[in-house]
Amino acid sequence: METRTSKTNQASEPGYADLFTPKLVTVLREGYGFAQLRADAIAGLTVAIVALPLSMAIAIASGVSPAQGLYTAIVGGILVSLLGGSRFQIG
Repeated sequence: METRTSKTNQASEPGYADLFTPKLVTVLREGYGFAQLRADAIAGLTVAIVALPLSMAIAIASGVSPAQGLYTAIVGGILVSLLGGSRFQIG
């Protein structure tokens, strides 16, 4: 008996490059509408309300200025959001 591999099974398996593609690229390929943008903006504001004072507090506790904590939170959040691998992460 011969075993065959169907083409649908091969197409559904992610390739090596797909494993390292940022989720932002995948979401934009699938389509991203105004409703998702609005929901993400509200979620982003909610996270910012919590994260920015927290980053200032951590900076003060570390012995640096609150401004450095803000810079770190903003740059880190942008990098995590751009390069992250999950649609439901907080960055």
